[in-house]
Amino acid sequence: MCGIAGLWVRAGAMPTPALSAAAEAMAATLWRRGPDSAGGWSDPQAGIALAHRRLAVVDLSEAGAQPMHSMCGRYVLSFNGEIYNHADLRRELDARAAHQWRGHSDTETLLALIAAEGLDKALERCVGAFALALWDRRDGVLRLARDRLGEKPLYYGWSAGLLLFASELKALRAVPGFANPVDPGVLGLYLRSNCVGAPWSILRDVYKVRPGHVVTLDAAALARAGGQGESRAFWSLAEVAARAALDIDADEAEARLEALLLDAVGQQVLADVPVGAFLSGGIDSSLITALMARVSSDRIKTFTIGFDHAGFDEAPHARAVAAHLGTDHTELYLGADQVRSEIPMLPEVYDEPFADSSQLPTLLVSRLARQSVTVALSGDAGDELFCGYNRYLVSQRTWQALRAVPTPLRGALAGGLGALSPQQWDRLGRMAPGGGVPMLGAKLGKLARMLRGPLDTRAIYRESSEEWSGALPLLDGRALASGVDQMVPVRTTSEEAMMQWDMTGYLTDDILVKVDRASMASSLEVRVPLLDHRVVELAWSLPLALKKRDGRGKWLLRRILSRHVPDALIDRPKAGFAVPVGAWLRHDLRDWAEDLLAPAALTASAPFDVAAIRTRWAQHCAGSHDWTGSLWGVLMYQAWARRWGASC
Repeated sequence: MCGIAGLWVRAGAMPTPALSAAAEAMAATLWRRGPDSAGGWSDPQAGIALAHRRLAVVDLSEAGAQPMHSMCGRYVLSFNGEIYNHADLRRELDARAAHQWRGHSDTETLLALIAAEGLDKALERCVGAFALALWDRRDGVLRLARDRLGEKPLYYGWSAGLLLFASELKALRAVPGFANPVDPGVLGLYLRSNCVGAPWSILRDVYKVRPGHVVTLDAAALARAGGQGESRAFWSLAEVAARAALDIDADEAEARLEALLLDAVGQQVLADVPVGAFLSGGIDSSLITALMARVSSDRIKTFTIGFDHAGFDEAPHARAVAAHLGTDHTELYLGADQVRSEIPMLPEVYDEPFADSSQLPTLLVSRLARQSVTVALSGDAGDELFCGYNRYLVSQRTWQALRAVPTPLRGALAGGLGALSPQQWDRLGRMAPGGGVPMLGAKLGKLARMLRGPLDTRAIYRESSEEWSGALPLLDGRALASGVDQMVPVRTTSEEAMMQWDMTGYLTDDILVKVDRASMASSLEVRVPLLDHRVVELAWSLPLALKKRDGRGKWLLRRILSRHVPDALIDRPKAGFAVPVGAWLRHDLRDWAEDLLAPAALTASAPFDVAAIRTRWAQHCAGSHDWTGSLWGVLMYQAWARRWGASC
């Protein structure tokens, strides 16, 4: 992908050289997103400047350089992403009228489509992952847009009367005088989920463009110098989920889904640079790799990271799938010391607080892949689309039965689950037949918290996905409302309600942020075929029975994959992509964590409830509880605040 940045000031408020220099300084912080070239454009009379860092993937020539001007002269575009169907769109444009193309980049195609149809209609026609800043020279309007599912990031906000926008927060900090403090309400939101969901950012007066939205900012908005601007959707997951399910049998659904996935993968392997795939050996990545082998004439390059720790190493499974598919497989085993050595750089990579511990292996596998390819496909989103997470797999009948159990008895059952420590449950889990149950202690800990609650769908979801059950560890305890708080699911089943919450929140704000920042830190473009919006729309149109059957998720994906990979290579408990951070915090990382969690350090950075955090830290170190998620969230905030000098 690339990095975009820019600023808009009142005409004459900033000298011309300073305007251009500020935009260039912003873009310079994004050089890893675009190491191949840099570009800039400014209009001092309008007070606007756009900048760009380029990772050349399609049309490596200067004809693909940005910011790019439309042939009509009206629009200037700084674009991050890929339009996978741009060749088809270009042919349509040529069929309407003769076009004089400068090159064959998707950015040029998009600009021509915008000039012909307007931004909203153009985006509705595009299949892709993107974020963009479009300046309309005729109307003096800036538009910021983001792809339907939020694969690519885009921040914007205000500082000292300036409107700033960029792919990452660090670019805003490059503007002289930028010193926006932490928003305490957003900090509370972050602590609940270990990430910051759109439209918020951790900093006051700075926002994220919502997925599937266009934000319009005009001269009046610039004069107000605040607020989120006019934001409107060009695509809505809620509208997709509200459509009636198809009346379709399994064979037809399988045929339609596989054909669409083949088309999506076929579009996404096209590039003017080497392409590979992340392969964990799970259902989703194995399916994407198998389909790549179908549509590509070249041998597929695959990449896996292995860890020498029981319950966390999926490299042998990936190796077996790679051997079956005949890929050119690269596997790197890392010791704990090598992985832990990356922790100090996390606040640089994730320049907004972010605390999904799988950020570490994602960073490392991205670095490994970049040694051989510039683009990698991943299997993300299979869980959210096809009912894959453990919280979906407990049947409604089970929850209904548990609701009928008197609260004291449920409390006693929860207490019984706590009779063994998380480490003891993990040891028992490894002894279970069929490959064991990974991270059993953490899973049973979440179940115990659910049993103590009301057991309605929203409560079950929050207990299974949020890190601080009950009061937040803040002195005022307040948090801005999240998307889950505000969104009423349009489907009636608990599984589909949770899937919609995950698609809107966890996928966009956690999974895709993790993948984008980790890959871009290595100048690697990651593409996600399962998030082709046509695949998303088909998946939501399918009956739940084609996703979950006999207590297992991803039924239809499994059925497709079984024709490419033997079931024996795939059929095992879900492990996830993680590292043993909880164990490290008790031992090798204990001094590092103690420094960040010291009472003086906590008090200095935010209005933390020091006693609440220290209690969990003591319990975790003693091994009586597994508070990995909640403590990792505080630690990543503390490390981020220390690196960027941030405070409330």
